[in-house]
Amino acid sequence: MGTISCNAGLSFTADPATTALVAIDFQRDFLDPTGMVAALGDDIAPMRAIIPNAVALIAAARAAGLMLVHTREGYAPDLSDMHALKRDRKVAGRDGPLGRFLIRGEPGHDHIAECYPAEGELVLDKPGFGSFYRTDLEDRLRARGIEALILIGVTTQCCVASTMREAVDRGFRCLTVEDACAATTPELHDAAISLIYGENNLFGWVSDTKRVLAGLAG
Repeated sequence: MGTISCNAGLSFTADPATTALVAIDFQRDFLDPTGMVAALGDDIAPMRAIIPNAVALIAAARAAGLMLVHTREGYAPDLSDMHALKRDRKVAGRDGPLGRFLIRGEPGHDHIAECYPAEGELVLDKPGFGSFYRTDLEDRLRARGIEALILIGVTTQCCVASTMREAVDRGFRCLTVEDACAATTPELHDAAISLIYGENNLFGWVSDTKRVLAGLAG
């Protein structure tokens, strides 16, 4: 059982039997230079900068025996699982260099090579931002006896924050690794991280890669 030092003088217990690492949306459409985000003109450099930290954390979680969950945001080719509000934005489903943006089965929907899931690890396809939305993630976590989540991924203010909030409402203890999450701009990332501390650390714990690695190593 590892103890991870966290911000605000807190500590987080990561028991391998009850803790999962959730790697959120390390997909080519978000992180590849020819993926959706880059094609739409946003700067992916801040997000790509976290890849080495994510690689290290995924390896450490595997070595420590944690459950690993790899999520992918994506939609059916006919957009039948996309609600009208998202269809109105006319982003997902558009043609791009890696196929239709965020469509399951297209090259851009797949994970980047650096963070590719290993055999036997849970790959969760989600038709939305949060990892619990219209998925069986909660049932899978409960079946494994998981009580705590370590969150990494992109983007901090969207899919990471959405997953964190959904998890907290379900009673999971959440640790967000701030230098293994990123947004297209530092301002969005910093704002999302700062919200975790609101109202006496309402949304859990925050740490960094170095301290998480030390804690997982025991």
